[in-house]
Amino acid sequence: MNNDSIYAPHSAFEDAPEPPGDIAAEPTENFAEMLSQFERSHSHKAEPGTRQLQGTVVSKSADQVFLDIGYKTEGVLPRAVFDNSADAVEVGQSFPVSVTGRNEEGYYELSRFKVAQVRDWTAIEEAFAQKLAVVGTVTGLVKGGVNVDIGVRAFMPASRSGTRDAAELEKLVDTEITCRITKLDVTDENVVVDRRVVLEEQARSLQEGRYTEMKAGDTLSGTVRSLTPYGAFVDLGGIDGLLHVSDISWGRVEKPEDVLTVGQEIQVRLLKIDPDTKKISLGLKQLQPEPWEASAGRYQAGQRVTGTVTRLADFGAFVEIEPGIEGLIHISEMAWGKKVRHPSDILKPGEKVEAVILSVKPEERRISLGLKQSLADPWLDISKKFPVGSQIEGPVTKLMNFGAFVQIAENIEGLVHVSEISADKRINHPQDVLRVGQPVKAQVLAIDEEKRQIKLSIKQLIPTSIDEYIAEHKQGDLVSGRVVEESASDATIELGQGIRATCRILVSATPAQQPATSSKVDLSSLSSMLKDRWKGNAPAVSATPEPLRADQIRSFKIVTLDPEAKKIAVELA
Repeated sequence: MNNDSIYAPHSAFEDAPEPPGDIAAEPTENFAEMLSQFERSHSHKAEPGTRQLQGTVVSKSADQVFLDIGYKTEGVLPRAVFDNSADAVEVGQSFPVSVTGRNEEGYYELSRFKVAQVRDWTAIEEAFAQKLAVVGTVTGLVKGGVNVDIGVRAFMPASRSGTRDAAELEKLVDTEITCRITKLDVTDENVVVDRRVVLEEQARSLQEGRYTEMKAGDTLSGTVRSLTPYGAFVDLGGIDGLLHVSDISWGRVEKPEDVLTVGQEIQVRLLKIDPDTKKISLGLKQLQPEPWEASAGRYQAGQRVTGTVTRLADFGAFVEIEPGIEGLIHISEMAWGKKVRHPSDILKPGEKVEAVILSVKPEERRISLGLKQSLADPWLDISKKFPVGSQIEGPVTKLMNFGAFVQIAENIEGLVHVSEISADKRINHPQDVLRVGQPVKAQVLAIDEEKRQIKLSIKQLIPTSIDEYIAEHKQGDLVSGRVVEESASDATIELGQGIRATCRILVSATPAQQPATSSKVDLSSLSSMLKDRWKGNAPAVSATPEPLRADQIRSFKIVTLDPEAKKIAVELA
């Protein structure tokens, strides 16, 4: 029965003219009876000992269910206290409810908990024994809490009031609350009540209702309650869900506070509810298109792209080429020439780089990138730039047991083997004579373009005694030398210490032509003679050349000087 139907008869009687005589008494008695019935049916007093009422559903809104509880004003229940968010609740259905207070809009706030209405000590003892909630009015502040009138005076500690501070506690004065009796001493009339335990039970009931109404895949509204290094906790209306940092954006998010703020209202996707722990996992990026699906066919092998280095690993660097799409530059694809020990030697997080797509695997969400492919291959014309025999100069980049690496151009290194470092002494380890960063000169000995290797020599550029000899002489000079060994066609001639030449034999000598000399040679006189005659002051020789034989000292004419090959050829003078 609504208010209009109640007051309509009253208005009719009030406006109608008073009938004469006894006729006027009948409608007056009828009105009094009707008013009495209305007061009885709409009395605010519940049955003795209880405040449980029967509510009838009259309508539903997006958040609440409205029930007729027999009062002038309707009562409301949150939809969450019903199964499936009250989707199955229909107008006309009845539910047992209890009044717990009134909201700002004037509606009675209801609870599906049984709430006792105590009026005497017997009812208080019964409510205490059954752990029933009771309704009371906060009458004033006292030390440590407040006094509550629940039919008798009771004390509620501030810690059990459900408030956070003194200001909130003070606001409870003169308001009606629902609480539970936690201590009762009838003899001393000592009663202690607890509002917080009732609020917690109601919150758990609300949570259970929320849990049952939510399912994976739902889009929910929430408020960011707190931020942590691993994500954000979002208030979904009484219960919290975790929005992990990896589910905030398709792009990489280092810190949640870079994207979210406390108090921010957001839409999230419910990813999972753990049935045992009731933990809720949320996602924000899931409300946006998945980048790999949106970029289908956009990237192909050979394509140049620009991106930002997001993180480094021992095996390579990850580069974000658009939010949600990362490619990997493997460490082997970072430089053409030198071997990269760690990606940090070349790249750093946050750096923008240009790379070439080597391969795309959309089904695996993977893109392989090459950094060196974005640069010209320096090995393409290496033989033209550094032909064999040419001289290079560069710093020592690395020392190994077997040799030293020398940088001869950007991303190009050559190896000086330990045997090619010095011509004068044996080197056990390159570090005995070289250091990293030291500039050196070397000669190119060989180039292997397929293996991308260059062999260098330092000792080839260090002047030797034969270099000095060649520099001091010219073709046609007459010199003295000792026959070291001979054969039918040529002989080896020693022109000085460590300096040897080849002499071609044109005429074979006969035994009769050989001078009778002792087979023994005075080495001291030989050394003295060589000193006098190596400068071209050879004594005159006989017109008929004497045949060559071992240990013989003769005069020769230089016919060939090859400084590159370090070779000398002579003939008999």
